Amino acid sequence: MRALIHESFGEAEDVLAPQERPTPEPGPGQVRIKVLLSPIHNHDLWTVRGTYGFVPELPARSGTEAVGTVDALGDGVTHLTVGQRVATGGTFGAWAEYIVADAAGLIPVPDGLPDESAAQLVSMPFSTIALLHFLDVAEGDWIVQNAANGAVGRMLAQLGAARGVNVIGLVRRTEGVDELRDQGIVNVIATDQDDWRDQVEALTGGASITAGVDSVGGPASGDVLSLLGEGGTLVAFGAMNSPVMEIASGDVIFKQAVVKGFWGSKVTQQLDADTKSGLFRELIQRVVDGTLTLPVAGVFDADDVADAVRLSKTPGRVGKVLLRF
Repeated sequence: MRALIHESFGEAEDVLAPQERPTPEPGPGQVRIKVLLSPIHNHDLWTVRGTYGFVPELPARSGTEAVGTVDALGDGVTHLTVGQRVATGGTFGAWAEYIVADAAGLIPVPDGLPDESAAQLVSMPFSTIALLHFLDVAEGDWIVQNAANGAVGRMLAQLGAARGVNVIGLVRRTEGVDELRDQGIVNVIATDQDDWRDQVEALTGGASITAGVDSVGGPASGDVLSLLGEGGTLVAFGAMNSPVMEIASGDVIFKQAVVKGFWGSKVTQQLDADTKSGLFRELIQRVVDGTLTLPVAGVFDADDVADAVRLSKTPGRVGKVLLRF
């Protein structure tokens, strides 16, 4: 079978190449999946670069999420059938024609969900809805996030609105406000405007902001923290611009603020089965009814992975880049 392999760490467009590998056989409790589509995530590129929390041994496979059809069943698997569509978000080596995964961790894909949405359902969308759960906010509460025009930012705004949570999105450019409003996301403020803090105050009507999500790092972390009310929580979700969070000790002390990190894979492992199932049901329903949109920037054959990675790295890209196997 064909799989994307890197013999050394580096930029994915330089080091990834298709190679022939033995087709895997499922063991007890596992299934073999014929991969249809697999998305390119930032954490996949960081892993290929060797800079992520998980560093594979070389030569290494790549990719972590996919949608496909069940191709073979291992012993003891009774709840899935050959030919059934499933999604996986935690199978390392997903950029291949065939993968083996634990049957218990797979998500059956309903008929109403297209492959392009199912391929990207688990990793970022589920991390986003898990983040919303992690924030422990209720209907009517206010939260604020930066990088609002990123994939997670767009999804958090849509999922929050569906739950009645008020989400303020911060973007760095005034142009970004119109881009999001075109998608129906209206509580957006550009920090390149001198009065952006006044705009936040006007938007909330003076209501306390319960939680903030920082995906940028650097001074932007402090900007989010400064907007929180007393007892607010600042969650570090990413570090797009800087690995260092620059926050004022006065804000932490006098707001009695809590600062904590969110790593999706760890948080997901800690969710009980009922909570996880409920979040997946909500997520699938939001995609099917159009409340949550999962745009696609492009679909590439796996042999053209270098072009796919270049598009994935393009600033201002809207939607995921998918690989076809």
